[in-house]
Amino acid sequence: MSGVVVLLGALCSLWLALVLVLVVARPRGLPVQDALRLLPDTLRLLYRLSADASQPRSVRVRLWLLLAYLAVPFDLVPDFIPVVGQADDVIIACLVLRSVVRRAGAGAVSRHWPGSDDGLRALWRVAGLPGEPEACATRARSG
Repeated sequence: MSGVVVLLGALCSLWLALVLVLVVARPRGLPVQDALRLLPDTLRLLYRLSADASQPRSVRVRLWLLLAYLAVPFDLVPDFIPVVGQADDVIIACLVLRSVVRRAGAGAVSRHWPGSDDGLRALWRVAGLPGEPEACATRARSG
């Protein structure tokens, strides 16, 4: 019986540590409501990147796992928890995007972005990506 209690305690501790990581890693510079408006274009971006055979396998696997997580009807953090509860999907998507940009490159994200330049800039800020997106910088120089 004490082994079960220890296991449950360890799982609760792990879950609390994960919630703390999500709180610390949450996007800054754009309200969560604005980040949620980017969701349709971001989902299309994730799908396009995951289907791009030129991307490294590790990138595609991460993206497919993220898409599966987003499709699951329950959340890692329940919605009744303030701040993080309703934003865990956004935070996790941002963390995965950061890792994808590090591995696949910013150009791949810019090429596959289906939305506007303003939306791409907002995604860049929310995900905490460095610099300016290539598509926006290229259009600004040519326009």
